[in-house]
Amino acid sequence: LPILSSVLGTEKVSGFNSSLLQCVKLQDSESLALESEGDVVIGGVFPLHYVTPEQQHNFSSKPPLTPCSGFDYRAFRWMMTMVFTVEEINRNSRLLPGVKLGYRIMDSCDHVYTSLNGLFLVSYFATCTCLSDKHMYPSFLRTVPSDIFQVRGIVQLVTFLGWFWVGTVGTMDDYSHYGIQAFSNQFRQQGGCVAFHATIPKSPTVAEIQEMADRLQSSPAKVVVAFATEGQLLDLFFELALRNVTGIQWVASEAWVTARLLTSPHFHHLLEGTLGFAFPGVWLPGLEEFLLNVRPSLEPGMEFVSMFWEELFGCRLEFGEIRFKENEAERPVCTGSEDLRFTHTSYTDVSPVRISYNVYKAVYAIAHALHTLMNCDSCSDPCPPGSRQARRLRQPSCCFDCLPCADGEISNHTGSNECRKCPEYYWSDNDKVKCIAGVEEFLSFSDTMGIILVGLTLLGVVLTTFITTVFHHFRSTPIVKANNSEISFLLLLSLKLCFLCSLVFIGQPSVWKCWLCQAAFGISFVLCLSCLLVKTIVVLLAFWTNVPGSRALKQFGPSQQRTLILCTTAPQVCLCACWLLLAPPFPFRNPTYQPSTGKIIVECKDPWPPGFYLVLGYIGLLAFLCLLLAFLGRKLPDTFNEAKLITFSMLIFCAVWISFIPAYVSSPGKFTVAVEIFAILASSFGLLLCIFVPKCFIILLQPERNIKRGMTGKYPR
Repeated sequence: LPILSSVLGTEKVSGFNSSLLQCVKLQDSESLALESEGDVVIGGVFPLHYVTPEQQHNFSSKPPLTPCSGFDYRAFRWMMTMVFTVEEINRNSRLLPGVKLGYRIMDSCDHVYTSLNGLFLVSYFATCTCLSDKHMYPSFLRTVPSDIFQVRGIVQLVTFLGWFWVGTVGTMDDYSHYGIQAFSNQFRQQGGCVAFHATIPKSPTVAEIQEMADRLQSSPAKVVVAFATEGQLLDLFFELALRNVTGIQWVASEAWVTARLLTSPHFHHLLEGTLGFAFPGVWLPGLEEFLLNVRPSLEPGMEFVSMFWEELFGCRLEFGEIRFKENEAERPVCTGSEDLRFTHTSYTDVSPVRISYNVYKAVYAIAHALHTLMNCDSCSDPCPPGSRQARRLRQPSCCFDCLPCADGEISNHTGSNECRKCPEYYWSDNDKVKCIAGVEEFLSFSDTMGIILVGLTLLGVVLTTFITTVFHHFRSTPIVKANNSEISFLLLLSLKLCFLCSLVFIGQPSVWKCWLCQAAFGISFVLCLSCLLVKTIVVLLAFWTNVPGSRALKQFGPSQQRTLILCTTAPQVCLCACWLLLAPPFPFRNPTYQPSTGKIIVECKDPWPPGFYLVLGYIGLLAFLCLLLAFLGRKLPDTFNEAKLITFSMLIFCAVWISFIPAYVSSPGKFTVAVEIFAILASSFGLLLCIFVPKCFIILLQPERNIKRGMTGKYPR
């Protein structure tokens, strides 16, 4: 049963004590309805009366059924437009052939029952922006635009006319609340100020109306924007008209800007010059003739027509069962044949129609939906879980193909129209019916790769420690004392740090690990290369001192060597400190590889990638200087020429790190960390083996060469 509704507001239902089990829901068995039987019945709700009585409940007896008052001829035209549209559709052999539409139309008394919220609703009059929320109102549709456009137009209107000091009037329903709120926000953004806001209660008392009228009269703001219906504004306008108030520029919402009820001469001095936006009007062929041919009838379900007839002609129908009639005996008897053509009300004003056209469109929308639904039969079977229904082009909506959900999406029930995306760090299972938590992955100490890398690291540390022990034991021999033994020990210490820093990269990333790993790597290698740079310079200067008059080596003594190491290491320390302070790396769960592997990579994310490449670039600069100077001294006349060893070690070092960059960028997941550790270990082993192992070989296996003559090339081989 689709419902055609105005949905002007949303009521709230108060709770009650659940322990009162004798309380039962109040049922209104005497509600009037305009109805006609059919194969499919469309419900309709229209605000036929605009004054709702306030009922007094004593909770000891059933409250009397009190009528609504204030018959709205315009709303009755909307109601009869629905009847006209249904009958027009029933005469159309191409739309819903063999199916008769019926209707059941009721009076909402200017409010909407909350029980309708669960039904399929098509509104012809509800413009509240709140109704656009599909999570709150999933089955609500409308043939009118949202208030978001009307509010934008009203703001542009008042600001264009230079009205930046206005008041607002509204009611307690959502239509007014959301409309006034949106207007106030956008108006303030354009530099406007809201002088006051007056809210009309649901059933205002005389004192409340007088208080609101006093406020409007006393306010210096003479431009008032009103979001309400004509029925809700009627009491306030009567009071202002009674006081002969003039000089207020009214800006109307679409709900009352075209209401004929307010065009009475009684309101002319108050409302003349009112501005607002209305729905576009159109001409509906056949509507006027249909409305003028409406007649009261004895048939059940025609009570609203009889009520309209008596209200319009001020008479009483002898055959009509009209309820809640006051002073019935004082009215003349209606013949039922009175001519509507000689009346002038909003009911007969049909050129052009606005809201009536929205009713017309809403009924046709329901009819076309029913037509599509009834032509579907069983074109396609419902899609199983793990897939979604994709409608076939230019075929009825029941004809569809079943498409499997994409990776990371699921559908867990039959006949799903869309697949639901899994939450972050979750992934769809193989059947695409449930989301499962992603498996975290990182280079751990228990991985085979992690064990191998730890083993190589410990080997490097042990070998470095052994070489340091040998050098310390033979520290007084010529081969150790050559090129400043202090620099050699510092170089061995930095190599040990290079080996050890690779351990920080292994294991689950944490904040301190992310901070320490790159900084330790960068500073350790710069310290190592600074020592090599000094040793290379010392080798070159040692042979240049043989040139008569050269004092270069004396001017580059131990203190100058230590100063150079400090000066070349300090920039890297400052760079790492700034990097960690301004944009420190942090642990991050990377879902990039989840689609292909189903795993979440836990890694250190660098918010500023240039920081790492600057650290690596400075290491490359020092390595290039060492290689260049060592290459220049490779042919110096010495039996044990350390420049050759440094040249060879630098070639290995540069080859490793040049090949590291493309491998690092292209390696997925935890292999990125493994590539960096491998580069650290390979370059560290290259330096250790090329520079120190040949010296240890002479110290331990060829001690006869560990003499001063052996170092100067005078030892016979």
